[in-house]
Amino acid sequence: MQGVFITGTSTEVGKTFVGVGIAQALTQRKIKVIPRKPIESGCTKQGDELIPQDASALKEAAQYDGSLSDVCPYRFEPPISPVRAAHLANKILTTEQLVNICLQGSEEGFVLVEGAGGFYSPLAENGLNADLAVALQLPVLLVADDRLGALSQVLLNAEAIQMRGLQLAGVVLNSLNDDTNDHMDNAADLRERLDCPVFANPFSQGGDVELPDALIEALISSSGSDDSHIRVVG
Repeated sequence: MQGVFITGTSTEVGKTFVGVGIAQALTQRKIKVIPRKPIESGCTKQGDELIPQDASALKEAAQYDGSLSDVCPYRFEPPISPVRAAHLANKILTTEQLVNICLQGSEEGFVLVEGAGGFYSPLAENGLNADLAVALQLPVLLVADDRLGALSQVLLNAEAIQMRGLQLAGVVLNSLNDDTNDHMDNAADLRERLDCPVFANPFSQGGDVELPDALIEALISSSGSDDSHIRVVG
C-alpha cells in the first residue's frame, strides 16, 4: 500500500490544511488519491446528517469520486476527543474497524490517512493514533505549529514515531498566524537534529495551500518505489 499517515504534535496544528495541499498536488500530477479520515468529532449538523468538515475538505481536494461515508464513516458532533464523543453516542469503536475503513480501496491509489489529534491521542477504544499508524504501516508525516516550543514537541513525537518502528517521512511546520519571531528558525534547528525532510509553511492570509514540490516528491519516494502504478490513466 502506498500512501501517508498524517499526524500532529497536537490538535489544531493544521493537519487538514497540509492534507488538502498534498491531495491537490498529487491530483494535479494525475495520481489517484484515496482520502481517509475514519473518525471525526466536532462535526456540524445539517438536518439529520453530521458533516465532517475535515473529511469533506480532503474529499474535495482529492476529487474523490467515492462517497463521504467512504472517507469518514464515524462522525460525532461534540468537539471533543473521538473516543469520548463515541462514548456519549453509546458507540464502541476499535482500531480494527478504523483499519478496515482505511484499507478499503487502498489498492486503487495513494492512500492519504489523517488521524485525529496528536500521535498519542486516543483514537479508538483499544488504541491511539499511533496504533492505527502501526497497523497500516504507512510512512508518517508529522505536522506542528511553528512557534516557540515546537522543537521539543517535534523531537518527542519523532522519537515516538521511530520507536513504533515507523518511517518518519517528513515534518511540516505551519505558521498559524503572522506573529512571527524573526530570530527563530525551527526548521533549520530541526534539520540539524532529524534525519528526514523538514518543511516550513509561512502564514497565508487567504488560507491558500501551497506546499513545496520537494514535500510531494518526498512522500511519493517514502511510500514506495516509482508512482507509475498509482497514476490515473488518460
